Amino acid sequence: MMRLRGGNLVLADRVVSGGALAVAGGRIVEVGADRGASPSDIDCTGAWVVPGFIDTHIHGAHGTDVLESAAAVALVARMLPRHGVTGFCPTTVACAPEALARFLAAVDAALRTPAAAAARVLGAHLESNFINPDYKGAQPAACLRRPPRPGEPLQRDGEFTGAAILATIAAHREAVRIVTLAPELEGGLDLVRALTAAGHRVSLGHSAATFEQAQAAIAAGARHATHLFNRMPPLSHRAPGLAGAVLADEAVTCELVCDGYHVHPALMRLAVRAKGVGGVLAITDATAGAGLPVGVTTRLGEHVIHVRDNRAELADGTLAGSVLTMDGALRKLVGEVGLSLIEAARMCATTPALALGRTDLGRLEVGAAGDIVVLDRHLRVQQTWVGGRLVWNSTGPGVVSATRGL
Repeated sequence: MMRLRGGNLVLADRVVSGGALAVAGGRIVEVGADRGASPSDIDCTGAWVVPGFIDTHIHGAHGTDVLESAAAVALVARMLPRHGVTGFCPTTVACAPEALARFLAAVDAALRTPAAAAARVLGAHLESNFINPDYKGAQPAACLRRPPRPGEPLQRDGEFTGAAILATIAAHREAVRIVTLAPELEGGLDLVRALTAAGHRVSLGHSAATFEQAQAAIAAGARHATHLFNRMPPLSHRAPGLAGAVLADEAVTCELVCDGYHVHPALMRLAVRAKGVGGVLAITDATAGAGLPVGVTTRLGEHVIHVRDNRAELADGTLAGSVLTMDGALRKLVGEVGLSLIEAARMCATTPALALGRTDLGRLEVGAAGDIVVLDRHLRVQQTWVGGRLVWNSTGPGVVSATRGL
């Protein structure tokens, strides 16, 4: 049994000061008031204890892009616990079927055999080939395709078709959790229905959809929105568009890049007020540039990207994802958006877990998985536990040190 005691436990509806939390067999077996110490307890006096963070939209970190090799997904999984991430959806940009198949095979392998000392891989998020070219951002234009018609061949004129992408997804069905698409494309609504029926979570994004087109996509089964406000028409009082439809519909959970650059903190606050913390999940949209020094270059899919002080860009200045980490997102939500730590933890852990259908994750309660983060008083990660196993310790490997005085 692993037991944390003396910390401030951030639960779904309250904070238990000086509480105790224990994990046995990978599950939480005790949450509540501290009833005394034993020599094996880990002293968390002065620390915050929160559920492990879940990032549903992340392309890479610390110099590794998830598409760059067969080993990339596993490598990113080992990097993320230092930022409090205990589960994530490795996220692609549009790519060719061969690259997609290699990536999904890696996700399949991670799902079958989870790595030790790593964040859980919770299925892939495909920022897919089926997005609007006018709202592609840093997505590679050469890889974009329209939704296929019935009977469409896998290749035409030497180029892969949308049918080839769907065939690749079908061959790795269990690996794909979220698919981002633009519903206004010809055949887009049929694609929403087909992907939903196959068990995928359809997300609306990189899209020029009108309010009415977005409503039709939601009626067809879409339940997610990719990085709200980014790569979609601006919200207007006469043309609310995709953003307005998402904000107005309780059935849809929306992602928010919580770096303060992609979306102004005031608008982040407004979105949370409109949807509630149960309707907005924090994401990083991080690239391989996350964790790297300003000024270096790395990759996002086929593109070279440049790391700036608060973002990643293509050479022409096009915004190309973020350099945000999930612990940074939590600090932004508390420090600039003005949320309570309870609310911020819900957006970083509980809401994404529920969006993925994982009621066993993202919460500190008896029976839940022992995925836990210990934060110091400045909300910086000190320890990360996955299934009750220590996977990150800020003081280095080895025996867990006491956190007294954090």
